[in-house]
Amino acid sequence: MLAACRETFTTASRSFEPPNKENSIMKTQAMIKMITVSSLVLALGTPLLRAQTSSTTASQRGQLSENDYHFAVKAARGGMEEVELGQMAAQKGLSPNVRNFGQRMVTDHSRANDELKQILAQKGALLPANLSHSERSTLADLQSVSGRDFDKAYTKDMVKDHKKDVKEFESAAKDLSDPDLRAWAQKTLPVLQEHLRMAQDMETKS
Repeated sequence: MLAACRETFTTASRSFEPPNKENSIMKTQAMIKMITVSSLVLALGTPLLRAQTSSTTASQRGQLSENDYHFAVKAARGGMEEVELGQMAAQKGLSPNVRNFGQRMVTDHSRANDELKQILAQKGALLPANLSHSERSTLADLQSVSGRDFDKAYTKDMVKDHKKDVKEFESAAKDLSDPDLRAWAQKTLPVLQEHLRMAQDMETKS
């Protein structure tokens, strides 16, 4: 009986022996190798990703600097928005002043957009095909109202938008590095200033 107990105790003791030191070292070395390989992949992959992103941006802007291209994209989207809003105002406006102003926006901004497209095509730069989320949201908001409410909301948006446009074009007319794009900004600025005066006049009369 005593011998059997001793044998049981010995067997149990063996089952709780500490892990083999050699196996522990091998596992640690394997983990270090995995961490090293992962770090190397990240180190090599990050510059490659940056290079691809930079290359994509460069191909989009063609000969334009990053700053010039940023302005051109913003101006193009703004021009597209003005045309769509103008078409809406020409159809939905209650006041003749609003309808006439909307038609003026379509005419002037369509012309300016065409000129900008021509310049960017010469520079090998790509224009945005769609409006931004914010611009689409503005269109949706105005589409949801009608009558006097539409006139008021549209006029308010035109004053706000053209104040911002005039400020941006004033800077662009001085600071853009591309001479053709800068000349376009200088040519378009007085048109935007006139639009702002017209919008403010509408706001006063509404």
